[in-house]
Parts: sequence; structure tokens; C-alpha cells
Amino acid sequence: MSLPRGFKANAEREAARVRKEMGLPGNAAVDIEQVAEHLQMKVVSADRLIDIERLYELERIQAFAFSAATFEIEGRFFIVSNPIRTPGRLASDIAHEVAHRLLDHQLSEVREIDGIPFRTCKPDEEEQATAFGGTLLLPRPLLTAAAYRGWGPDEIAKQYNVTVEMARYRYNATGVARQVKARSV
Repeated sequence: MSLPRGFKANAEREAARVRKEMGLPGNAAVDIEQVAEHLQMKVVSADRLIDIERLYELERIQAFAFSAATFEIEGRFFIVSNPIRTPGRLASDIAHEVAHRLLDHQLSEVREIDGIPFRTCKPDEEEQATAFGGTLLLPRPLLTAAAYRGWGPDEIAKQYNVTVEMARYRYNATGVARQVKARSV
């Protein structure tokens, strides 16, 4: 699958708009839970709703079956997150859910895990939410500033509380890696 033409540029503009509304410069770290709150979404840790042992049991049955999910209850949006994830992965999971909301994705597919049906978005919408979520966490101006400080994906991940995988994905997908390489030649 690939993202629609213009998607990445639009995601950068939308991330910049949200940051501006929050009074954050484009190259500042962001607390994704504060972004969710700004967008009137409440983040709730799943262990506040069920015993954490049930989350570990689900993880044992199928690894990464549950990372986060969004629910609309009486017109308010709640993101339920999985507290057994690393902080960096948790940030990506919440950003992914925020992105679904900003992209106005609707739950339309039924899937099944261990005999339990649930609704999800289409695969192309999942790809869009992952890409846009990464943009919310690591917009291009932030990555460019980090690269000019000499930081690569490992340092970016550490400084901005994301996974190394997310930092590497954004570092490469935005062209910052090529820009840094061209500058050093």
C-alpha cells in the first residue's frame, strides 16, 4: 500500500497547525497525551478499566493484539491505551489513535481475535494513521533541527520519547537522512 498523493505534505501542515494552536514551535518535543487533551480526547490506561493481568494474558495469547483503541461515548472520545507497552511505543499508539480522529476515519471492518469480533479501520486508513501519528510526534522541522545537532535516529528516539523504529521511519521518510548525507559530502 502507499499513501495518497499529497498525504505527507498535508500531514506536516496539519501537525504544524495543531502545534501552533497549542503554542508549540515546530521543533519542540510534544506530549501526545496533551495533544489528545487539546483535541478533546481523554487518554485512559486500560489497567484502570480491567485487571492488568488480563492485558498480560491477551499479550500471551497474541502479542501486540491490543495497543490502543478509541471509543466515542456520549459524544466524547476516549483513547484506551495498553500500559504494558514501552513509553515510546505508547506514544506512537496514542498518536496513531489521535491521527485516526483527525483524519475522521470510521470503524468499518470486522476482525476476529481468539473468537472475539471487533471493528477496525481499513488497512489503508491504518497506514495513514501510522504515518500521520509519526508526523504529530516528529514533524520535519523537529527532525531537521535534530539532524543539524548531529543526532541520528537513536538520539532522536531518546530525546523525544519515541521508539527507535519510529525515529528511523520518520528520519528516512521525510528525506532528512538524504539531506544530512548530502550536506556531509
